[in-house]
Amino acid sequence: MEEYAREPCPWRIVDDCGGAFTMGAIGGALFNAIKGFRNAPRGMTHRMTGSLTAIKARGPIVGGNFAVWGGLFSTIDCSLIKMRGKEDPWNAIISGATTGGILAARSGPGAMLGSAIIGGVLLAMIEGVGIMFTRITSEQFKPLTPEEQMQMMQQDPNFMGFNPQGDPNLQSA
Repeated sequence: MEEYAREPCPWRIVDDCGGAFTMGAIGGALFNAIKGFRNAPRGMTHRMTGSLTAIKARGPIVGGNFAVWGGLFSTIDCSLIKMRGKEDPWNAIISGATTGGILAARSGPGAMLGSAIIGGVLLAMIEGVGIMFTRITSEQFKPLTPEEQMQMMQQDPNFMGFNPQGDPNLQSA
């Protein structure tokens, strides 16, 4: 299934990298604001200063970590699209597992395997939820047979703007 809302593959990497940085920076700022506030000495000015200092010190680092993950994930995803010749949920699942493994490479083979499994499972769950929502919401766009349309018109006189009495402005009570 082609995803038309996204950039084509070479530009998708830059787009995903920037989006991941933004999400990481915002999430990191919120998390570190709370952490800095809680760890600062008593007094509102000290706590606000501690909160802002933590945001400035750690927010961009968290954003950068997210950007690295997003850029690597998109690079692998685009490579898989090119190699396999199709864009499907398996590309995202494989990309998530590979990204998790690559980013844990400095910690050894055991950590790589664990991170790869977690990355693959997380992406499989995300893709599964996306497929589930697509199937649930696609039911409303299912075409009706002429028999089903006639049945709906008999149940609701205003179905599809149809009114059997011939008055389009007549509303059913």
